[in-house]
Amino acid sequence: MAGDHGVEPRLQLGLVHGLVHGLVHGLVDGVVDGILDSHPDLFPDRSVCNSLPRMTAARKPPLLEHFAAGGWVAPDDEGHPLLDAATGEEVARFSDTSPDVAAMAHHARAVGGPALRALTFPERAGLLKALGAHLTAHAEELHELSLRTGATRADGTGDIEGGIGTLFAAGSVGTRELPDDTVVLDGPPVPLGRGGTFLGQHLFASRTGVMVQVNAFNFPVWGVLEKLGPGLLAGLPQIVKPAPQTAYVTERLVRLVLASGILPEGALQLHVGSPAGLLDALDVGDHVAFTGSSRTGALLRTHDAVVRRGVTLGVEADSLNCSVLGPDVAPGDPEWDLFVRGVAAEMTGKAGQKCTAIRRAIVPARRADEVVEAISARLSRATVGHPAAEGVRMGALVSLAQREAVREAVARLRTHADLAYGDPSSVEVTGADAERGAFMSPVLLRAHDDASEPHDVEPFGPVSTVMTYSSVEEAVALAARGRGSLAASVVTHDEVVARDLVRGLAPLHGRVLVLDRDDAGESTGHGAPLPTLVHGGPGRAGGGEEMGGVRGVLHLMQRTAVQGSPDVLTAVTGRWTPGSRRRTDDVHPFRKPLARLRVGDTIASASRTVTPEDIAHFADFTGDTFYAHTDAAAAAANPLFGGIVAHGYLVVSLAAGLFVDPDPGPVLANFGVDHLRFLTPVRAGDAIAVTLTVKQVTPRPRADYGEVRWDAVVTNSAGEPVATYDVLTLVAKDWPPADR
Repeated sequence: MAGDHGVEPRLQLGLVHGLVHGLVHGLVDGVVDGILDSHPDLFPDRSVCNSLPRMTAARKPPLLEHFAAGGWVAPDDEGHPLLDAATGEEVARFSDTSPDVAAMAHHARAVGGPALRALTFPERAGLLKALGAHLTAHAEELHELSLRTGATRADGTGDIEGGIGTLFAAGSVGTRELPDDTVVLDGPPVPLGRGGTFLGQHLFASRTGVMVQVNAFNFPVWGVLEKLGPGLLAGLPQIVKPAPQTAYVTERLVRLVLASGILPEGALQLHVGSPAGLLDALDVGDHVAFTGSSRTGALLRTHDAVVRRGVTLGVEADSLNCSVLGPDVAPGDPEWDLFVRGVAAEMTGKAGQKCTAIRRAIVPARRADEVVEAISARLSRATVGHPAAEGVRMGALVSLAQREAVREAVARLRTHADLAYGDPSSVEVTGADAERGAFMSPVLLRAHDDASEPHDVEPFGPVSTVMTYSSVEEAVALAARGRGSLAASVVTHDEVVARDLVRGLAPLHGRVLVLDRDDAGESTGHGAPLPTLVHGGPGRAGGGEEMGGVRGVLHLMQRTAVQGSPDVLTAVTGRWTPGSRRRTDDVHPFRKPLARLRVGDTIASASRTVTPEDIAHFADFTGDTFYAHTDAAAAAANPLFGGIVAHGYLVVSLAAGLFVDPDPGPVLANFGVDHLRFLTPVRAGDAIAVTLTVKQVTPRPRADYGEVRWDAVVTNSAGEPVATYDVLTLVAKDWPPADR
């Protein structure tokens, strides 16, 4: 999630060297109490230090390394220090020198890409699930480092476990929603001629390039993994470029991933240097997934790689997200407390360093004083301090430089807003030195009427501004002044208010949460992007789209319209296309195990005449006595029927009797039908027949059976289709079953 794009000037030099060297490399050396005894001023609260990893003081802080073209590469210089956000200690060193990006891109395209694209979607999904399990086992290492960024344990959980959760979610998409193939069909074939010999088929194919992640500082784990899952599913090898301030967390993440040996070689590389020249080595087929400031996003759009060379660009940028309190809500209502808690939580979570945080609280004018008082009271209970200290609810900002940037933004806002709570220049801190750490009080502002700054200035920290409206239309207009946002929330228990606000907010927001007493128990809150929903937003928010289940995968693939004959489309897609050849032999397809079934295998049944007695029995047996099946006069008066007709489900049932082989065999079960349509009524005396064709064969990798989709067409005695549908069956891979 976005911040000030994370490419920050050199950070200040810390006082204590080597404290977390072992942690960054996964080698915890033990306890050195002498450091604490000789420097008590560095750790005024000894209990905080006892909860932190402590390493051998003699070790020099690590210089972060690139992983490029198959190996770890150390920069040539010593770099500059990255400091613990809460203590000012040196955590690691970051070099502004860059690796050979051209070599990295070539390695990704030549080695990583072909290895990924050789795998089917379920196989790629298996890698993601295995990786998620591996990282879960090592999450504590990442949590210990996360404390150094100023994040509390709760903040770290959203970043680390939240990021790992996106891998599992992407894995489920690959297993359940994508085919056992390397291409995805987009819709049915499209007829392009009258004779049925020329068709079109849209499909998604993997691009042959590399995906470059440029991530912000605030989510060094989630920011990588939420892109990695969909990207690898789409067949794109990754180059990860983290923001300097928290790059030591991302470097450790990448080391854990690579040490697992789960991903193919070339699927993941790490660039921990200056972003200068990063896009110069990219070309058509490559994709840049950028998270950061809207200003930097705008610059990337003008880069030659994007403008002239066809590199695709996804931008997820900072935005002035809002939460709207409905006019129906009053103090004492459950929604009142939900609104107050939500605004306060978004201000203090991650110290407000979230691209989805609530920057604008839009409330009814008559409730403004009460809202300000309630939010202020809530904020007064939010203890600020060292993220590992007991009772601390808000840690430090990522750096002193970031704190200064937030203070400057608050100063701009205060030209047309009053300070309602907090002091941007002073804060009481628990368990740390307020001067050495990047601590800041939560700041609540109240905007003057028609103030413009709250709709233009984003303070990327624990700051929110209350503004008022007199009508739902005015609330929508205020929200729109942010010129596009990632997320909005509406807190109301009035369905009409919810409808009007959602429809008004939707055109300029990527996600809208409607929060009330009914969904609060399961709601994940205003600021939490979910892997099953799209993350991104229009306008200032960048216009990008990430996650969203299968949408996030297809968004990274190339949609192509293929034109050709039915036989060609069947060969290209691996799915039988109407009009292409059918195969018949002396063996009933239901007698063939999965290994012997082929797309196009067909059975053409004998015919059966539908009698009046069949129709009457079905009506009596099922209780479906709709007049078209039971009342001759009424049925004759209906221009669609002109007399008694068979039930559609009777037709389908009789068709099953025409093609089913009754004896035990490799077909284990019928688990449904898709796309059932009744095209022409079947009258008493009509003879029906069915043609059943193998449309698609999908083995289940970890089962002894697979799925077979059959194309079913039921025709009448005139040869006209009366019903079409897909039959879904489970078929054994071997028959008779192999001995176990």
